[in-house]
Amino acid sequence: MDRQQIEEIIGKYKYPEGKILSILEDIQEVDRYLSKESLKMVSEALNVPLSKLFSIATFYSFFNLKPVGEHIITVCMGTACHVRGSAGLLNNLKNLLKVSENGVTEDGKFFLTTEDKHFSLNTARCFGCCSMAPVVKVDERIYGYVTVNDLPRILKEYGWKEDENR
Repeated sequence: MDRQQIEEIIGKYKYPEGKILSILEDIQEVDRYLSKESLKMVSEALNVPLSKLFSIATFYSFFNLKPVGEHIITVCMGTACHVRGSAGLLNNLKNLLKVSENGVTEDGKFFLTTEDKHFSLNTARCFGCCSMAPVVKVDERIYGYVTVNDLPRILKEYGWKEDENR
């Protein structure tokens, strides 16, 4: 994102200093993540310390500091889901998507993205869907009572092909 685009986003708000979350959300909506360059431009434009913007971006789990895939898969790791096998679902998804085990980002979040940027895989503490555990979310769609056998079918809905090296 360039400086002009950042300024256009900031210009949408009457009092932008009080709308930092909204500005960061708008930037992420366009770029699908918050780059260091974008954060620096917002910092300069609003005269807000970069450290404050980084603190906000790392505090809220919906912000991403690395490029994300076209489809985001989130595995619930809450107590009910964990007891009903979400760790096994996560491991199986890692294998199906052929993503690296090194999945902790610089801001401490678990986040893996396939080489082709088609899928990103992460975890959440709880979706509040405990009665349907274990739960997997793809983009904004929730899948309940998920088993390892369901994963290929779910992934295929989003363009995954079993024989490809993803």
